Amino acid sequence: MPITDLLERNAFLYADGIALIERKYDSNNITFRESDSECTNKLSRSILTWNEFDRRANQVANLLLSNSIKQGDKVAILMMNCLEWLPIYFGILKAGALAVPLNFRCNSDELQYCLNLAECSALIYTSDFTERVAAIRYQVPMVSRFIFIGDSPPDFTESYDAKINTFANTSPNTILTDNDLAAIYFSMGTAAGATGFPKAILHTHRALMAAGEAEQNHHMQTHDDIFLCIPPLYHTGAKMHWFGSLMSGSSAVLLCNISPHWILETMSQERATIVWLLLPWACDILDAIDNGDIQFQNYDFSHWRLTHTGAQPIPADFIKKWLKQFPGQTYDTNYGLTEATGPGCVHLGIENTYKAGAIGKAGYGWEIEIFDDNLKPVQSGKVGELAVKGNGVMVEYYNDAKATSAVFHDGWLLTGDMAYEDEQGFIYLVDRKKDLIISGGENIDPVQIENYLLKNPEIQETAVIGFPDFRLGEIVGAVIELKPDSICTRKDIYEFCKYLPKYKRPRKIVFDVMPRDSAGRINKVCLRDKYK
Repeated sequence: MPITDLLERNAFLYADGIALIERKYDSNNITFRESDSECTNKLSRSILTWNEFDRRANQVANLLLSNSIKQGDKVAILMMNCLEWLPIYFGILKAGALAVPLNFRCNSDELQYCLNLAECSALIYTSDFTERVAAIRYQVPMVSRFIFIGDSPPDFTESYDAKINTFANTSPNTILTDNDLAAIYFSMGTAAGATGFPKAILHTHRALMAAGEAEQNHHMQTHDDIFLCIPPLYHTGAKMHWFGSLMSGSSAVLLCNISPHWILETMSQERATIVWLLLPWACDILDAIDNGDIQFQNYDFSHWRLTHTGAQPIPADFIKKWLKQFPGQTYDTNYGLTEATGPGCVHLGIENTYKAGAIGKAGYGWEIEIFDDNLKPVQSGKVGELAVKGNGVMVEYYNDAKATSAVFHDGWLLTGDMAYEDEQGFIYLVDRKKDLIISGGENIDPVQIENYLLKNPEIQETAVIGFPDFRLGEIVGAVIELKPDSICTRKDIYEFCKYLPKYKRPRKIVFDVMPRDSAGRINKVCLRDKYK
């Protein structure tokens, strides 16, 4: 069934049940600690029932259809996490259009690239992004509708706030099937091009349903669970984990800003049973406990049954420390990629915590294989390229047949990650075949940063690599060979990089001579070994 049917089912079965809770803290006070007695007074909290969720999605669908958006059109979403995000996403699907979530960290050039690559007809965005959108409005010719959420909409936009409640809250009754196209997500992917800009990954309703089925199966979600969702919803990781709540008709909490105290307070007050934490946030919680900034007696952990982490390699030592600190919980992690509908194609399982360090076995509804360079299966214990197969695999890289053909082999999706299987069938990642940096769960392609750095007239050559970081997994580092007689400093390079998106700016600068392989290319393997 199309995934929109689940929302309509929940609206019927659990009409007045809470679907979503939004919690926003005053972001100007992110450094306060538990001793700040005004902490909880800086919280705004809103709720949406399943019936309200469905009705608002219907209004969004009818708004789009009135704006000449038709089945198969692409509608982009550029928003921070908020209560309106998911109803807008489902409204796009109910109209028969494709939802195109955009990374809110993208700068104007990247937004322009993504909107044009996906051939978007409309963009729904909030006031947070007014300047970025205004800067590219004439460079995205296919975008005929700009729908603005917030006060003082620009003159080239339509006001969402002023019009949304004028549209019917009944279903437009668009006919959808499993095979209909549903969404385009962006990722650096296994075949990111020389520009370093992301690929457009095309998914069907069947793929989204497969993600929800895997999530509910892996975490055994029931209608009584409450899921705390913190990562950004533009990312398949957050969205597909939330699909477990959609499958079970259970409640989810959207925490819109982050600190160790806010995470634990939200978990405690909302009685969350499942919490998904990126490794940096989990490390921050442990550090806050070690530093005495978090006092256990201030929280109720009795209902918290499962902690789930992922989106980057998770050190086995961290898992042991976490379970020692929270002995009443189960722990889980998994592996995924946007091309395979996000997380879950490889899954550890709560019963396998003793295998900490492995990413797991084939997830629910998935098959896995490891291939050598000749695309032949390798024996157990041998390293090769991990490949996956299942209903959650993408249709294609949109508008990129060459990149699509490069990652498919006989129905298998080649992930670009090197791995091996142990004697018990558990998969361990070894290295990446693709040249990506994974920092705090974000995929960052070094090529775009390298191309930017080479615009600096003082730089002869550069190689951008990931430097190990316990909290973020990796940080962006630039190894730079300066031109002869250059007097450029690290401070100069940091200043030069301030126009890059913040998460792509090198956090470590090293001046060195570039090592070369036998073909004369910069040897990044050598650099990674040298600076690991």
